[in-house]
Amino acid sequence: MIGIFDSGVGGMTVARAIEHLCPDLPLVYFGDIARTPYGSKSPDTIIRYSRFNTDFLLEQGAKLIVVACNSASSAAADALRFHYSVPVLDVITPATIKAAELSGAGRIGIIGTRATVKSGIYPQRIREIRPDAKVFSQACPLLVPLVEEGWLNKRETKMILRGYLHPLRLKKIDTLVLGCTHYPLLKQLIGPRIGNQVRLIDSSVEMALHVQAYLDAHPELKERLRGKGGASRFYVSDCTEAVEQMAARIFGRPLELQTIAT
Repeated sequence: MIGIFDSGVGGMTVARAIEHLCPDLPLVYFGDIARTPYGSKSPDTIIRYSRFNTDFLLEQGAKLIVVACNSASSAAADALRFHYSVPVLDVITPATIKAAELSGAGRIGIIGTRATVKSGIYPQRIREIRPDAKVFSQACPLLVPLVEEGWLNKRETKMILRGYLHPLRLKKIDTLVLGCTHYPLLKQLIGPRIGNQVRLIDSSVEMALHVQAYLDAHPELKERLRGKGGASRFYVSDCTEAVEQMAARIFGRPLELQTIAT
């Protein structure tokens, strides 16, 4: 099974994209909704949560770990690779590669949680690929709670987005990385407010393509993932009506969400 974890429902955008590209491979997903958001936590706490999540997914039969959380990818991915023998893929790597390739003028914007922006991981990775790039980052701490509450088309959400995106508009960026897997759910609001000429990098889509390419390059692992894991399973550390509705919206069908204690 492919194990996927996130701090909440946002990582389900990654899970759905992987399901679409790899329909024959079962998934096991864990959304740590009880402790969301990770972006306001310290690196040590994020690492501790990420190890708990990884241990749980491995107990469920995962043989590949996808960190579908930008905050956890920036703070904990290297620690997970050091501690575990299974492959660990982070959501940041494919998004940075795509942004560096796609930007015409090399003026790239990043929106993410405080933890992701503070880590500096996106500018660092982008400049490793494209040294001439100008990277401008904007922390958007209110967006994850708004998505988790299902406020995807509220006037308040639109106003907050406009405020967050205005500094990036002034920088005349031509590419914007949605540096949190919750943000693709706001893509229809982000596009008009950053400018329709700005290319949006959807980290969930790029992550799914990265997983597909990795498995094509490792056919023996792909065969193991087909194993006896059974059907895909979805777990959360807390469940509300808003979470169930958001999960159904992302997957286009009702999901059975099993709750576990953290």
